[in-house]
Amino acid sequence: MLNKDFYKGRKVLVTGHTGFKGTWMCKLLLHLGADVCGYALSPTPYQHLFGLSGIEKRMQSYFGDVRDENHIKNVVQTFQPEVVIHLAAQPIVRDSYAMPKYTYETNILGALYLLEAIRECDSVKSFLNVTTEKVYENDEKPNITIDESFPLNGYDPYSNSKSCSEFITQTYRRCFFSQTQCSVSTARTSNALGGGDGSPHRIISDCVKSAANRQSIIVRNPESVRPYQYVLDPLLVYLEICERQYYDKSIEGCYNVAPDDGVTTQTLVEKFCEQWGEGLKWEIHRDDGPYEAKMLRVSNKKIKDLLGWHQRCTLDEMIQRIVAFEKRCLYHPETIADYMDKEIENYLTMEKNNEL
Repeated sequence: MLNKDFYKGRKVLVTGHTGFKGTWMCKLLLHLGADVCGYALSPTPYQHLFGLSGIEKRMQSYFGDVRDENHIKNVVQTFQPEVVIHLAAQPIVRDSYAMPKYTYETNILGALYLLEAIRECDSVKSFLNVTTEKVYENDEKPNITIDESFPLNGYDPYSNSKSCSEFITQTYRRCFFSQTQCSVSTARTSNALGGGDGSPHRIISDCVKSAANRQSIIVRNPESVRPYQYVLDPLLVYLEICERQYYDKSIEGCYNVAPDDGVTTQTLVEKFCEQWGEGLKWEIHRDDGPYEAKMLRVSNKKIKDLLGWHQRCTLDEMIQRIVAFEKRCLYHPETIADYMDKEIENYLTMEKNNEL
């Protein structure tokens, strides 16, 4: 269970803080009393959650590109963080086919330059590089559940760039951090869903846009199986890994962060339509887009055994939370900052009750 007192007054640097998960992470850290600094590109129009969340005035923000080695190094040296959580990335599979060079540069050089900056900053005691469950070589066999020992070889440019980021992080841990006080881990995280994700080519974003425009949701691959999870579940795992390895270097390593089971995209969309109401429908429009894996199942046994983790939010509960959030976004956006705080407090209370 997360020790909430650990983060009070502690200096935490979050890269990619203007994005969907980054905004929720900073909101969570601020709720826990952390001294938070963010480094990211300036928010784009679809990253509306950053502005609505109210975090900008409560934390330091540096806007820049993770491929700018000198800038990221200066930020780390200036802020002197104790914990660093690396979320910045080009995270969209379809976009990685259109922009492979940019994807590789961002996802590889970003991790490399940040690790180099941390090498020169003695204040950092805990570093977590958040990658993806897609880093694995995936044969899409229905009876195979992938654990952390499986070979890394992501298929598409996004997934493969994250495999490379994993290799770099592991090498730096062995060669440069093994004799230091800084612990280094990676979190191979499955699809995180939640309110406020406006990113293109993401299923919840597509659902919300269609619902707001009173149009049918377009689904490309309804039979695809994905380990969807509510956004606060993996964020709490990240924070617990960072806290635990801060004191115990023996637990550093790689972690799958995923729910117990996967679900088809069709099931997800049907539940969204049911929860949204208003006659919302969906339809299949297959396209000739780039290849994406249809089947992906990963084991979460390690975080269960080592961290005592358990899934807090069922699929139905997740959809209910997302729909409630998105309707509030549509009709009462000025209330989102307070609503996020209440959602976080509710989730932390739920975590505590589940531990009793």
